[in-house]
Amino acid sequence: MKRQLFITGAGVSKSSGIPTFRGADGFWTIGSKNFTPQEMATRKMYYENPSEFLLWYYKRFASYRHILPNEVHFWLADKKLITQNIDGLDGKAGNTQYISIHGRLDKVTVFQNQDALNPLKAAPWDIVANSKIDLNDDTRLKSLLLELFKIKDHPEHGHSLKPFVLLFDEYYTELYRISEAEQEMQSADSVVFMGTSFSVNITSIALRYALSNNARIEIVDPDPVDLNISGIKYHKMTASEYISEFDHV
Repeated sequence: MKRQLFITGAGVSKSSGIPTFRGADGFWTIGSKNFTPQEMATRKMYYENPSEFLLWYYKRFASYRHILPNEVHFWLADKKLITQNIDGLDGKAGNTQYISIHGRLDKVTVFQNQDALNPLKAAPWDIVANSKIDLNDDTRLKSLLLELFKIKDHPEHGHSLKPFVLLFDEYYTELYRISEAEQEMQSADSVVFMGTSFSVNITSIALRYALSNNARIEIVDPDPVDLNISGIKYHKMTASEYISEFDHV
């Protein structure tokens, strides 16, 4: 029986209304007033300037917390899946075993050493949204966010909360289920990359395992990155087009 693994990126959630990360309207092209996205999405920024970090995170990410899954998420619901996306749409679509390797928008964890396995808790975004504070009132939003994340001047280890998201200066740990992800990669004899630009480490890791296992490799993207590796099958189409074609094979 073929052991097929799907690895998805931001392109899969685009038709749900969530911008891709590196597109013209993507999250990594829109910073705060004073910092670039690459400066914002770091553990260093969270520690040194938590109010700015949380405000950016709330405005750029949490505003999409009620987005619904699309047909691709539902199609993937019974598949082995590792997603780079933190939107939680695969869970909403019914996939109970998927690995959100970069974290989850709707969860927080206790701020601690990166290797600590702290339990996840529901993120307090709804409390902020229901506070009726104007989205342009940065001062009041920052104050409430710091209160909800239990932060005074700087986050405190073992006390303050941190969004459950893997930041640029962090590494994959068991909190993000990296060992499970690698086991899935090792056992797969077919790997399908969907809607990803191959710009993050997890795709490099998965590609390395697939090549070492002589697994079948497919890339689904309207404008796929040419990896210059022989044997890869490219599907120059959206994920929606792919699943439609796949179901008719």
